[in-house]
Amino acid sequence: MFSIEEIHEMLDDVAAQLPQEIFRELNGGVSLVPDRKRSDADPNGGLYTLGTYHRDQMGRYIIIYYGSFCAVYPHVTKEKMREHLKDVLVHELTHHMESLAGTRDLEVKDKNFLDDYFSKKKR
Repeated sequence: MFSIEEIHEMLDDVAAQLPQEIFRELNGGVSLVPDRKRSDADPNGGLYTLGTYHRDQMGRYIIIYYGSFCAVYPHVTKEKMREHLKDVLVHELTHHMESLAGTRDLEVKDKNFLDDYFSKKKR
């Protein structure tokens, strides 16, 4: 597994390669925290949350959960980890852009994905 410092470096590299306009008004930036976060949507606690977008009294910001990445991707190559980090960062930035635009399409898509996931698990 990669150290938190290695993941931080990869995340910085990924962010630097994205168009900087999409970071507009993300006044709290992107933070990598050591936590392992379980999904609030899973009553059994089996799903991990890799990243979250926040809009609150502290502003607009993204949190990426290092511990969750370690739990979900313990044995991936550096290139694969960069891909996963990029996917999660782009996903959270999409929430940010939609928030600025006053839409919630990705939130709906995420909810539908989870509903579908849990309905298949019940079978």
